[in-house]
Amino acid sequence: MLKVLNFNNKNSLKALELFLNKRKSIQKNQTNIVSKIIKNVKKHGDKAVIDYEKKFSKIKIKSNNIVFSSKEIDKISKKTDFKTKKSIDLAFNRIKKFHSKQKFKSFTYNDKYKNVLSYRYTPLEKVGVYVPGGTASYPSTVLMNCIPAIVAGVKNIHLTTPSLDSKINPAILYAAKKCGVKKIYKTGGAHTIAALAYGTKKIKKVDKIVGPGNAYVASAKKEVFGDVGIDMVAGPSEVSIVADKTADPDLVAADLIAQAEHDVYAQSILISNDKNLINLVNNSLKKQLEKLPKKKIAFKSLKKFGLAILVNNNKKIIEIINIIAPEHLEICTNNDDKIIKGVKNAGSIFIGKYSPEALGDYLAGPNHVLPTSGSARFSSGLSVNDFLKRHSLIKITKTGIERLSSSVINLARHENLDGHAYSVKIRLKKEN
Repeated sequence: MLKVLNFNNKNSLKALELFLNKRKSIQKNQTNIVSKIIKNVKKHGDKAVIDYEKKFSKIKIKSNNIVFSSKEIDKISKKTDFKTKKSIDLAFNRIKKFHSKQKFKSFTYNDKYKNVLSYRYTPLEKVGVYVPGGTASYPSTVLMNCIPAIVAGVKNIHLTTPSLDSKINPAILYAAKKCGVKKIYKTGGAHTIAALAYGTKKIKKVDKIVGPGNAYVASAKKEVFGDVGIDMVAGPSEVSIVADKTADPDLVAADLIAQAEHDVYAQSILISNDKNLINLVNNSLKKQLEKLPKKKIAFKSLKKFGLAILVNNNKKIIEIINIIAPEHLEICTNNDDKIIKGVKNAGSIFIGKYSPEALGDYLAGPNHVLPTSGSARFSSGLSVNDFLKRHSLIKITKTGIERLSSSVINLARHENLDGHAYSVKIRLKKEN
């Protein structure tokens, strides 16, 4: 099932990099198509959004109503079954509690010249949350994207999910209502990203767009970045599992499958120093896949992008982890702490056999919006900080400018910026 890469052989590092790059190259940006869509939405507004929605969703209905009314939200959200409501409520509380501990505090201090130097945090005013529709219609996406914004103090959270044909998972609206979302739109795709970025008559312009989506959505977010903020450009989901002979092969196989069922482009990697474990995991994968409703998707993912890496020591295991920089990292060994200390690149780390990545997806507490495709080398998961702006406040005293001016003037002249130097000198002259 999983191809095996022996990392103890020559050129194994190059082989690993080629394997990882193969998947990245498939995730092509739809730049030309997306650019045209964005231009059309900017020019024609709601008409373009509706036309694209009907075209890409293959909808033939006449309705042009792209905003959910309060009555619709109440009526549809009530269809959510009791168990799901209870689970969403539990997840909401746990995620909010964890994110509440992330809040940063503004601070002020006075230096020896009595200059007042401050750092202040303020929330964004308006945020757009993109929630995919169809087979990837997840209320957990609503919670994970809205809750950090709530904790940050964002007052206007707008949400959009493809549902112009009125087909929507009621739990999406229940979760959105729970999060106090102000507006919910019925469209998706690159055209909706454009509408959120630039505004139309019906879709309000926002300051930042967050949430996952397909290749067109990801490309659109990339395109509008700069005119509007974005969380990240995320690719298909991924997991790397480090396991030794003490790990249960059935649990390891189950977690690899849990990731693979997301998408045919999802990536599931096993890293082990035990060849027998790899064989046992492969056998378990075959058995478990037979019972899986999404076995075709999971099988394609594991066959094309699944990998088992055989490695002989912890130093190389840590090297491999940091090269992959996985979105999710599970560690199931008798030496977890030693490996964790060496990990620099990973989105979220799950430790021990009772910590499946699935718990992190739903209600462990930390955010499940994480960097993918190796971007954990330079970025982190969604947090409260993503919905806050930071401002520095500087108030210099007369003594302060007198004592600091000579150094400022010297540096300004060194950089051939005489206007900068003069803006300080003129103040000194005025005072004397």
